Amino acid sequence: QVQLVESGGGLVQAGGSLRLSCAISGRTLSSYAMAWFRQAPGKEREFVATTTWNGGGTYYADFVKGRFTISRDNAKNTVDLQMNSLKPEDTAVYYCAASRVVGIHPPVDYWGQGTQVTVSS
Repeated sequence: QVQLVESGGGLVQAGGSLRLSCAISGRTLSSYAMAWFRQAPGKEREFVATTTWNGGGTYYADFVKGRFTISRDNAKNTVDLQMNSLKPEDTAVYYCAASRVVGIHPPVDYWGQGTQVTVSS
């Protein structure tokens, strides 16, 4: 059974950085696109970033371009999200996701349980 487990969330001041990591277990997902989504209180889940199966292509939501970087290591079965210049509006639960399709609204095959990121002003 595939499991995606996120880690690295926490409380940080505005302008700070966090690095989220998603550990994949159960099987290799090296042929899958991997993505990060987030959901703030009272809002719908939204796309943050995605990377193609080999990391050769990356796509970002406009509100994180230039601040966040997605990366993957298929040998280690991990996907990371480096978040810099964090803003209070980045506060949300961040989810790791795997899909056989690359896109900002992909049909997600696997979800992680989420990790909380809180940015204080």
